[in-house]
Amino acid sequence: MDSTKQIGLSLYYKFRNLILYGIIGLFSAGIDFIIYYTMTSILDVFYLIANIFSISIGISISFVLNKKFNFKVNDNVLKRFLIFITVGFGGLLISSALLYYFIDILDLDKILSKLLSIAFVVLIQFFVNKFITFKKYNYEQ
Repeated sequence: MDSTKQIGLSLYYKFRNLILYGIIGLFSAGIDFIIYYTMTSILDVFYLIANIFSISIGISISFVLNKKFNFKVNDNVLKRFLIFITVGFGGLLISSALLYYFIDILDLDKILSKLLSIAFVVLIQFFVNKFITFKKYNYEQ
């Protein structure tokens, strides 16, 4: 194996969780965004209500995919889900505050504001979920 390929594999394994979290996050955020866009632009639902609904769906999808494909943990599912939901709804509060600030204070576009809030919240949630929600427990202590 040449050194370039070896370095690439080494980086992949080192950042595997972050890469998969990013892919799953993009997918979940995409679903979140589509629901938010549909509710605000087509159904004319108030943006904060649309945000609560769209994020709730995104959080649920993200938990299932991260549990199964990324962090591959099957123990303490209810506890992990409750932590994930708490982190997710913490993100919802941050996202809602950012949306309020961007839209009502800075008078930015609703869609641009949503994209900015997603980028900020996803980074925070990755680190919390990696080191708390999906932490692997050593039961042999």
